[in-house]
Parts: sequence; structure tokens; C-alpha cells
Amino acid sequence: MKKKLAVLLVFLLATTVYFVFYHKDKTLKYIPENADVIVLADVKNLTRQYISNLAMHPDQWFNGKSNGKNTISIQESGVKIPDFFQVFHIKNTSFSQWYSVLELKDKQQFLKYLQQQKFIRTGKEVFQKEQIFIKIDGKRCIIGTSDLNSVTFYKLFFQNLGKVSYNADSFIDAGIGSISFKGPQIKNFSIDLFSDEIIIKNNSDSYDPAPVISTLQQTKAFLETELDQENIRTFASFFNKSLSDSSHVTHIKAAATLEKVNDTIITYGYDDNFNEIEKKTVQKIIQPDYVIALQSSAVEKTQQYFQHKKWMNARNQFTAIPFQPNIITRTGVGFEIKSTRKPVPSSPLLKENFIFIRNSALLSSSFKSLTAAEKKIISGVDYIFYGNRNEDYYLSLKFKKEELPLILRW
Repeated sequence: MKKKLAVLLVFLLATTVYFVFYHKDKTLKYIPENADVIVLADVKNLTRQYISNLAMHPDQWFNGKSNGKNTISIQESGVKIPDFFQVFHIKNTSFSQWYSVLELKDKQQFLKYLQQQKFIRTGKEVFQKEQIFIKIDGKRCIIGTSDLNSVTFYKLFFQNLGKVSYNADSFIDAGIGSISFKGPQIKNFSIDLFSDEIIIKNNSDSYDPAPVISTLQQTKAFLETELDQENIRTFASFFNKSLSDSSHVTHIKAAATLEKVNDTIITYGYDDNFNEIEKKTVQKIIQPDYVIALQSSAVEKTQQYFQHKKWMNARNQFTAIPFQPNIITRTGVGFEIKSTRKPVPSSPLLKENFIFIRNSALLSSSFKSLTAAEKKIISGVDYIFYGNRNEDYYLSLKFKKEELPLILRW
């Protein structure tokens, strides 16, 4: 009898563990048909990873963050936590506009949660905190980074919701999440979370960025980049789809450093006799020094394009870069743009596609509007690396090594 009871308890425990940590509802019913980018987070995978890391750090078991007895956690907020948290971008909208939909279990509790988080009511069932908007629509809430009251949003979203049934297996097969780009074919990129690094890449293992990253770590520049025409076209599409083709730029190589310098501000006032007085104020600002080499398939047309856009003035300054002064010089294959305050030496050509951004205390200190928690996250970043070779893409957010893994730091 005791043996049967033990077997039954083991079975019930295994069943509970399976349904709590492994069984997933993979139906994605809140992604509209006209979504062109979809980000998924595997909540149960994240939960398992969190518990596994927590088990390895017993000093954190009773170190929970509490802001008071009346504080409402996200688990108690009246929102149903999905197995896959879904964020999407709608086609032909600004790159900064992203949305998500969650189901509500308790509307009144959710309203209390919004009040606790200092959301302000801005319309009928619409709430806002800074650039985050939330609209309650029956038994669901829509979260977005644009005004959810607009008629345009309703046409883009509701008229395309539920027309196509999506399954998580179409977008994610490994890792804690994925980023997917819809088109004639869906392109999936997995998101993996490690102890001090977040990696986003497609499923090919033929591209090893380690040699490039190792080389770049030997430099002192804040920014290093090399991009070919296809990568320029990709990044330009976020701002102006015709920019790369119209400019005829086929390759870009750039390096930049940061330095805190004195900036003199001149203002004018009047004394008691109404005589004009010049006042000088000196303040510290973060100033980049840089060198940018552009290659063009048609140098003359590139120059004409720059002049037409008023990016190149009569003093040979490239005004599209707001950090002045600089000088643009025509070369045999294109143009070179250099800041004139302090020369930056050109680094060797690696013949790779990459963007490498090294964290800097100067950069972190310039973000005045960030909260203490946000500044802590940014200050913990070591570098950001984007790399591409043929059909392989790789993005790494590398954090500084600490005793705690990333999932337990925040």
C-alpha cells in the first residue's frame, strides 16, 4: 500500500511539474495578419531557467525585492500570464511603434495595478505612462508605444486580428525567445540568455564572430563599424527606404571616440544703462571624434545627392552629422568625413560586416532622464556587437562579469 501511494505521489508530482513548467499553449491568437515583425518570449522556459539559476545561488533565496505590503506584483495584477509573451510591429508603421495584447482575469485589480504604477487615464479605458499606452478592451488589454485612441490604429489592428491562426512552433524552436520577420518566408532568429550575454542569431552555426570581436576588443574606439551595400540598405530602411540606393554608397567604414570637453555658450543681456553685455557660460558636454570612409559606385552622383539634400555645404562640412565641426573630402573611391577637433586614426579594414559599440562611462552619464534601475542595466553592458556574413546574422549584448547571472541581477 505504501509503495502504491509513493508511486501515486511521484506520478502526481511529475504531472504537476510538467503542466507548470513544460506544457504550453502554443496558439498565438493576438497577432494581426498585417504584423511584419513578431517577438516571442517563452515564459515557461524563462521560469525554468530562473529557478535553475536561483537553486545555484542560495544566498538569493530570501533576497526578494519588496516595496511594501500593499505592492502589487505582475503575477497579482489581474493579468493572465501567457505561455508565450507576444510583441509585434505592424507593417507600414513607424519603427518605434510596437504592441502586445494580454488577457485580463480581474479588471478591477488591473486598474489598481495601473494606479500603483502611476499610469494616468487619458481617454475612455486608455492609460498612459511616458511613452507606454494601455487600452482596456473588454477582457483584454492592449499595450503599445503609440496612442491607442487613434482611428488609424483600430483599422490597422482590429481589422486584421484573428484572420490567420498562428502557432508558436512557426516562430520559435529553441532558446528563451525569438524575433521573426514575416515576408514571402518567415525568417526566425533565436534569443538565448546566458550568464552574462544575450545572443540573437539565426539557426546557422557556420558564422563564428569570435575572431572579429577579439580583434575589435583590442581597439580603444567607442564605435567601430564596417557595412557593405546590403547592410547599409537594411539599416537605412529603418529611416529612409531610398537613402542607400539614391546616394550610391556601397560601403561604409567608421570609427568614433568619446570625450568630455568644455562647451562655451554665449548669451547677451543688458546692463542698467541698456548697454549690451556678452555673457559666457562654460559647461561640460560629451563630444565624439570620428572618421568615416564612404565608398560609392558613382562618386559624382553621390556628391550631387549630398548637395541636393544640403548635407554638404560650401565649406566642405558634412552637415548631416550634427556634431560639428567636421570636413568632408572627396577621395578616388568616395568620401572621407573627419571631425576636426581631434583626429581619429583609421583602423585596419577587416572585410567583415559589423557594428561594435563599447560601453563608456561618459555615455552612461549622459542619459539624464533614465531611472536608477535603467542606468544600472546600461552601466552593466560591456559591448554590443552586430555581425553578418552571407545569410548568417548575429547580435550580442555582452554584459560585465558578475557573481550573479543576468536572470538574477534585475
